[in-house]
Amino acid sequence: MTFRFRQFSAIALGLGLAACASEGNLVVDQGVGITAVRSVCPAVGIPDYTGDMTVFRDPESRLASDIDVTATITNLRATCNETGERIYSEAAFDVVARRSDTRGARQVTLPYFSTVLRGGSAVVTKQVGTVTLTFADGEARATARATAGAYVDRGEATLPADIREQITRRREPGDPDAALDPLADPTVRAAIERATFELLVGFQLTEEQLAYNATR
Repeated sequence: MTFRFRQFSAIALGLGLAACASEGNLVVDQGVGITAVRSVCPAVGIPDYTGDMTVFRDPESRLASDIDVTATITNLRATCNETGERIYSEAAFDVVARRSDTRGARQVTLPYFSTVLRGGSAVVTKQVGTVTLTFADGEARATARATAGAYVDRGEATLPADIREQITRRREPGDPDAALDPLADPTVRAAIERATFELLVGFQLTEEQLAYNATR
């Protein structure tokens, strides 16, 4: 699966430069430089087409009249403890579901995955969990909460000293590389990608469910 993101996209043009206004900004003051670099905490996101699940009464059907349950992952929230050498990141989210037949109380259990991605493509770890939604008699809607967590090694998520120096070094007017963007250097970009981690969550879909989401 090629991972693309609905929210919390982690590798933008800045490739992980810091998230707050005082960090990672371009500073024009006796030359151009970047004041600080990225956080070691992994970004959290939902890959495209994995944030929704549709369950049909007949597995072979794709008719709207045959839909049994639909569910959506929403309200994604991230926390990160970066005090030690093992950085712990947790994603909490809500699952909102609707059913077509509201007769009787019912429980529905849906699978979801959490995976740590490095450099935008390399899967480091993957786990599969479940979330159970309880529909009351006569109710069409149910909500449940779930969490997923992962550890990242601080050393692997930290840029090497020479790369940090190359990015943050203040360029003076007249320097040969004063007008050059350090992020345009393939070596710098590769180092940033290697040190960039993401914690991704989504429904554990079948190939048919994934294709349905991509084409509906």
